[in-house]
Amino acid sequence: MMYTFKSKLKFFYKKKKEPVAAAQQQEIKNTSLVTGSYNSLFSGLFECETGNYHTFCPISCVAWLYQKIEDSFFLVIGTKTCGYFLQNALGVMIFAEPRYAMAELEESDISAQLNDYKELKRLCLEIKQDRNPSVIVWIGTCTTEIIKMDLEGMAPRLEIEIGIPIVVARANGLDYAFTQGEDTVLSALIKKNNFLKSPKIPIRPKAEASVLEQNPSAAAAQQQQDTKSTYPLVLFGSVPSTVATQLSLELKKEGITVAGWLPSQSYHDLPIIKQNTFVCGINPFLSRTATTLMRKTKCTLICAPFPIGPDGTRVWIEKICSAFGINPSLNLLTEKTNLQERENKIFAGLEEYLKLIRGKSVFFMGDNLLEISLARFLTRCGMIVYEIGIPYLDKRFQAAELALLEETCHKMNVPMPRIVEKPDNYYQIQRIRELQPDLTITGMAHANPLEARGITTKWSVEFTFAQIHGFTNTREILELITRPLRRNIKSN
Repeated sequence: MMYTFKSKLKFFYKKKKEPVAAAQQQEIKNTSLVTGSYNSLFSGLFECETGNYHTFCPISCVAWLYQKIEDSFFLVIGTKTCGYFLQNALGVMIFAEPRYAMAELEESDISAQLNDYKELKRLCLEIKQDRNPSVIVWIGTCTTEIIKMDLEGMAPRLEIEIGIPIVVARANGLDYAFTQGEDTVLSALIKKNNFLKSPKIPIRPKAEASVLEQNPSAAAAQQQQDTKSTYPLVLFGSVPSTVATQLSLELKKEGITVAGWLPSQSYHDLPIIKQNTFVCGINPFLSRTATTLMRKTKCTLICAPFPIGPDGTRVWIEKICSAFGINPSLNLLTEKTNLQERENKIFAGLEEYLKLIRGKSVFFMGDNLLEISLARFLTRCGMIVYEIGIPYLDKRFQAAELALLEETCHKMNVPMPRIVEKPDNYYQIQRIRELQPDLTITGMAHANPLEARGITTKWSVEFTFAQIHGFTNTREILELITRPLRRNIKSN
């Protein structure tokens, strides 16, 4: 193995299936107008075309996770291709000394001529001497899956020898899409740490309990206070510290204190999650993390839309408040909650962007699992969504997001878009050519070929790395969406 920093990008293309029939294509266009009629094609039907994952490689999660967990070190175990990809995608050279590296598998590793354990031990000892991290995260790749490297078996032995915890996450592109790399890492962190502890429910003295029984209003207030103190809230999902602070402050305005974030900035500061803890996700691609949390710690998951766009952020906060038995602050003059007023005020301030996209159509090819949340927000902004392609859809984890999408479509008087899981790209491209959407949000592999055919595109990867959560970052989403449309206006 080599201790190196190299990488390359590779995508796969597949031809299959027949193009959309002309009559069906015309029906799609007709029902996509703002008519209020719901055709069977747009009835919320979920389809699965069982295509390949045409997405960014999931090992790219290293790009933001090594910055979020500041005392960590990520070791990607793969081939030269993985190394080329990391360097090109992350744009970090060796002299920058980032807290991640490649353990490059050579022919002697793959043919089992070398001892994997000894080689990994040598690299981890070198990492310990150079960086002395609090935790080392091994990222498995397609190659480690194919040759059946027993990373989970080697890690417990090795961490005892070197004295540093080792977390094993399999973020290979065979089983996972782009952003699911973070999902596997957070899930591995949960399995590594024993969060399960017995809940401590406070016992109220009898004298105090009798006083509260005589005063209903005081009892209600005390019940809210008990709920907040007895049931802490932990949010999971990696976002920049500024965004985490903003979301925590939004909840604090409603009287809810965030007990911790997963992941935390330090490995040793991971939040304690008990059986009486409420947890809530902030990204739609963390379904495995949510499942692992519930199974390992018996905590309660708050099913809510994701805080992307003012509408999603408002409902996200409302759902959390509902779990704690709290009613959002109400303005008695307007009879609207402060959250509703804030949402309306933000949309009113976005008119310069909304006039550019109102009535325009958009097509999501599918890449980063943010598609449903973005489609819901763009529908609220007045756009018409022809299709939502998504690599993987956990209908249970995204149930609240799907419900809000349907509610938004009814509110805006537009049809419910078709949702296609694991879309077949050849079939998708035929639909794009026939529908001619005003904007296609796609992965990097297809952007240039589509642009060459006169189809306006936007890289979906940009939404992954941009700050798009919360009330304050709404303008960033619309800035990304309208940029190619503004470019077309200038060129014309």
